[in-house]
Amino acid sequence: MSLWWILVLASLACLLFKIIGYFIPENFVKSGPVRRTADLLPAALLAGLIATGVAVEDRQLVIGAPLAGVATAAVLFWLRVPFLPAVVAAAVVTAALRLWTQA
Repeated sequence: MSLWWILVLASLACLLFKIIGYFIPENFVKSGPVRRTADLLPAALLAGLIATGVAVEDRQLVIGAPLAGVATAAVLFWLRVPFLPAVVAAAVVTAALRLWTQA
């Protein structure tokens, strides 16, 4: 199966899920567990994308500079440091580790 067929099938699956969504009763969607899952699912998907983006290289688990940057940002956010300084610190840690490992 070529990549284009996979893309077409995934698009049709998304369209089908959207159409099915119109037929689900509103009281089911607003129930506690469904609503909580719908609220947390985007964050979980984003976390998965970030994890695979910074910790996987050539289908191998790599613990390196990008992962250290994400860990730095996570610790700073946990300490309630504002967003911009946390991102700058994470970028500095990532850049410093990349320079250090290339030298």
